[in-house]
Amino acid sequence: MNTTTLRDPHRTSYYVTNARYEALIKDFADWQRDELSVDDAAERDLFAQIVYREARLLDRLQYDEWLSRFAPELIYWVPGTPHGGDPRREIAVMFDDRRRLEDRIFRLRSDFAWSQAPPSRTSRLVSNVEVFATGREGVRMVRANFLISEFWDKEIRSLAGWFGYQMVLQEGGWVVAVKQINLLECDQSLRNLSIVL
Repeated sequence: MNTTTLRDPHRTSYYVTNARYEALIKDFADWQRDELSVDDAAERDLFAQIVYREARLLDRLQYDEWLSRFAPELIYWVPGTPHGGDPRREIAVMFDDRRRLEDRIFRLRSDFAWSQAPPSRTSRLVSNVEVFATGREGVRMVRANFLISEFWDKEIRSLAGWFGYQMVLQEGGWVVAVKQINLLECDQSLRNLSIVL
């Protein structure tokens, strides 16, 4: 394996290190504080539009465009506990790096994703978007409540909770470095979560 392959997030998980876990736990602890809330309406609207656009792309199954809005070294995390915690020591419903998330998307598009034959129809409602400063230039934390309605196999189910995003400013604009999906029923028996949250 050459050096290029070792540093390719589409092929290896090189960036999911102990240091990255430590930073993740620190960044997602105690960040939703009033004194960190961003008051600038234009900035809040910018991040709200990013979150709304993400919901539309997922409802339309536009996975390539959706993935293009993430940083190359992304973390996609669905905790299995109500308060996040440490994904090294607590069960996670999902904890994906770019390679694993791309595998998940590939499988959804294949003829072998039986739980998505036919594909679910979804409608995502996103609200209460808040933006928080981090003390680091070009890094913001964003919180948004969600309700996902999924129609599949003649029934509708709902998934509710809140998203926590870490967004970073890169060349070309803001991208999602970490997406944390906090399901209200995360510690209960969940039916197959084959849709992308």
